[in-house]
Amino acid sequence: MTISSQADLDGMSRIGQLVGQALQHMSGSVCPGMTTRELDEIGAKFLSSQGARSGPQLAYDFPGFNCISVNEEAVHGVPRGRVLRDGDVLKIDVTAELNGYIADAAVTVVVGKGSVRARRLRDCARSAFCKALEFARAGTAVAELGRAVESEVKQQGFAVLEELTGHGVGRAVHEAPQVPNYYAASTRGTLLDGMVIALEPIISEKPAHIVTEKDGWTLRTHNRALAAHYEHTIVIRDGAPLVLTAI
Repeated sequence: MTISSQADLDGMSRIGQLVGQALQHMSGSVCPGMTTRELDEIGAKFLSSQGARSGPQLAYDFPGFNCISVNEEAVHGVPRGRVLRDGDVLKIDVTAELNGYIADAAVTVVVGKGSVRARRLRDCARSAFCKALEFARAGTAVAELGRAVESEVKQQGFAVLEELTGHGVGRAVHEAPQVPNYYAASTRGTLLDGMVIALEPIISEKPAHIVTEKDGWTLRTHNRALAAHYEHTIVIRDGAPLVLTAI
């Protein structure tokens, strides 16, 4: 999507704000002993009360309101009766729709104290996002975002999960352009003023590829390496980008 009117900007800003608030409610509620389904219900209750709907449900008939992934699960985890335990590396991914506009954001939460390595992995996903955000300007090649993410992740001793990428968003959950988290000369496209993208480093503690669990939804590392995910929906501008889902 490209912002083409004040109505577009207002609509994206509103759903972005709600997605950010839902993430805040959910991450602030995490504690050992709760189930991923209970956590999902917290986000669902808040967003539904604001008139927002689940993007994954609308687009893909996903069996949950939000995606909640644990430990080696990188993305698209289905909320169930799984009990969260101290040290779990929890990914909360919220994609919601309101009045035809869609925003997408995710955070990684280490349940309880967790290990030093788990906390470093969580922090690396966020710092990789921040590094890439510095290059998110109109006129920049899309490939440069991947270069920034990959450089930061490798520098910290972790690995990018190359099969999982960022993407355009706004009128649909997944739109063009695809935004890889690694540098490839073959990556096409240039960031344009008003373009809306979901910038989302998805990384693992060691090199891995992605496999699909038996539920047909959950994507995890093949070697069960821990994974982390950090994401915001942003609007590209001539200057600093507008982060719609930040609170």
